[in-house]
Amino acid sequence: MSAIAAAAELDCKGLNCPLPILKTKKAIDALQSGEVLKMTATDPGSVNDMASWANRTGNEVVEHTEDGGAHTFFIRKK
Repeated sequence: MSAIAAAAELDCKGLNCPLPILKTKKAIDALQSGEVLKMTATDPGSVNDMASWANRTGNEVVEHTEDGGAHTFFIRKK
């Protein structure tokens, strides 16, 4: 269990690209700068997608874990 406090959580399990990224963008847009979003996805492509998206947008993937095919990302809004 992560010690990172998330201001919001987003469940993208069962969704395929590009839906996890689109939903993450919408959720991040609703947060204040510095707040953290916890997003969980089962799409294996989400690992590369999230890294690329964060790099493009300036948001930070603070932590990524994988457990039984579920990827959990903690993303801090820039």
